[in-house]
Amino acid sequence: MNAKKIVIGGMLTGLAIMIPIVFGGTPLMVVIPPGFTATIASHLPSLLAMAISPGVAIMVGIGSALGFTLRINAMIGARALTHSIFGGIGAHCYRKGFPFWLVLLITAPIHAILEGLVLLPFGVEFHQAMIVTTVGTALHHLIDSGLTLTVYHSLTRLSILKKPSLSSYKH
Repeated sequence: MNAKKIVIGGMLTGLAIMIPIVFGGTPLMVVIPPGFTATIASHLPSLLAMAISPGVAIMVGIGSALGFTLRINAMIGARALTHSIFGGIGAHCYRKGFPFWLVLLITAPIHAILEGLVLLPFGVEFHQAMIVTTVGTALHHLIDSGLTLTVYHSLTRLSILKKPSLSSYKH
């Protein structure tokens, strides 16, 4: 990993830690006990990290888990830790040349299902975990994807991020 990726990854990790800390307890964070929260733009660092590298995506997911654990609790932190998994998968797809919008769509169901499943060992009722949290996460992922696409397009125009090679994308 080169210095530019490390610096961008560090900045995104810091943002992933700060979003739940700053937005928690405000109208920008929706909480449906016991296991669902939705904080506006909280997925943006993880989603954007997929356009950098798998290592950066995993690092940002760990940062997100730290931020949510510090602000709310370990159960919500465990949900955020799944960002490392879908982020790594999404970054791999991006590296293979998938368009960024498609990477965001591919990772939405992976993200949603993982966040629902991770609640089950915490004793969260199946309906809450697999319906409320999974559906809520999918919708939240799509909303944050729209925000992320706006930032992504700005960063690619400024040559801070590089678009994947379309020639490597296999239909």
